[in-house]
Amino acid sequence: MLLGLRSRAYLCGTKSMNDMMPPTWTRLDNASLIYPACRTKRYATTFRMSVALNEDVSKDILGQALEKTATRFPSFCYGLDKGFFWWILRRLENKPVLSSAGGMELFDFRKNGGFLFKVSAQGNEIVLDVFHVLTDGYGAMTFLLSLTAEYLRMRYGAQIPSSGWILDPEQDPSYSEMEDSFDHFSGIKGELDKETRAYHLKGTIGRHDVHDGVRVSIPIDQIRQKTKEMGCTVTEFITATMLKSLQEVRRAKDPDSKLTSMKIEVPVNLRPIFGSVTLRNFSSYVHLGIDVRNGDLSFGDILEEVKRQKQIFAQPGRLTTRVAGNVALEDNPAIRRIPLFIKKPVINYIKTHKGDLYCSQTMSNIGVIDLPEEMRHYVKDVDFILGRPKIRPGAVGCVSYEGRLNLNFARRIVEADFEDRFVASMHELGIDVSVRSYRICSNTPKSRMIPQVAPRWARMHLLRRLLLI
Repeated sequence: MLLGLRSRAYLCGTKSMNDMMPPTWTRLDNASLIYPACRTKRYATTFRMSVALNEDVSKDILGQALEKTATRFPSFCYGLDKGFFWWILRRLENKPVLSSAGGMELFDFRKNGGFLFKVSAQGNEIVLDVFHVLTDGYGAMTFLLSLTAEYLRMRYGAQIPSSGWILDPEQDPSYSEMEDSFDHFSGIKGELDKETRAYHLKGTIGRHDVHDGVRVSIPIDQIRQKTKEMGCTVTEFITATMLKSLQEVRRAKDPDSKLTSMKIEVPVNLRPIFGSVTLRNFSSYVHLGIDVRNGDLSFGDILEEVKRQKQIFAQPGRLTTRVAGNVALEDNPAIRRIPLFIKKPVINYIKTHKGDLYCSQTMSNIGVIDLPEEMRHYVKDVDFILGRPKIRPGAVGCVSYEGRLNLNFARRIVEADFEDRFVASMHELGIDVSVRSYRICSNTPKSRMIPQVAPRWARMHLLRRLLLI
């Protein structure tokens, strides 16, 4: 009963957590089931968010703010355990502590006190790394900005009100913030979309312990002026520019490819659509794309195609059908009774050979970060970086703050042709951009790094490791 059925005892209502302790265990939400299955020693679905302040961060004060903020976010105080049929989240009794700065690879949960997130300080930045099992971009950004606000209160005595992204640390959390909102789709008839394989950029696969990327910062007023002229949203405009760039790189580098479909996966926050305030995962996605089998498309035609597809695919009824289809798979009695050691490779195979191959890139837009006036004085910038993809060549994280749209292009391949083409397309459209390449390396000890010229015993050891991967 414990692992075979979905728990609903704590799901509904706005009753305060003060009335009852959070559950000792709970099931993973429907969106996060794939992430433990796809996790390996070299890959996990993680992402990073950061806030840049005007001064260097005091680690002692940040550690105190983290302890207090975590109490306000009980859904963040769970660790991952493996059951016989499914993975489960187990409530942690210890408190999170500040971590050392490092790379974006999967961190060791045991060394992290069991927590699925870690907070670190790098100069003037407060950095949050999250394993996607825990929450999505909305939940993580709410945690990071609430933590930052508490840090500023403790260090400077700032009087920062709770609003929007910032939760009141003195307020008791509600059960509705911790609910699995996907449960509301149980029993609804659903259907999964039929997909076709999409074109992937080719290139040299980079080292697993190095995260290469390009940060593109754009004046938001120029973007808004352009989107107003073209009658589209910022997300539609960025997606269309990405598709145009993919099209041009394919024509230049891989014109004979038999794959003519190019699609961008765009996550959709389901909270405003279905009236949820959960801080766990609650998002779906839409695939927006073009097909160039009959020749390349103009930017205007690409944008119109993206707008039409988004209007259709992002309808609440269409999203309900897709989400309900995924929930029905999880709730299927036959699937529930399959042991986890069989489920894991099957889920991993489906995610790798079906889901990842259906899209060319991912583009996740957190939206505009609007902070209280009392807080904007201290916060210089906000960033959002998606982890290195497992199969897809790249992924883009977007967030807007103080008149700038920040896009971080993470990639699995070494070549940056796509990013170069995207920047060139922006210039062609009359938009100014600032560009900075970055590299985030792991804290892998030198003794474990692959040497450039290895002795025979080291080469044999490396071969054995490759065969075991």
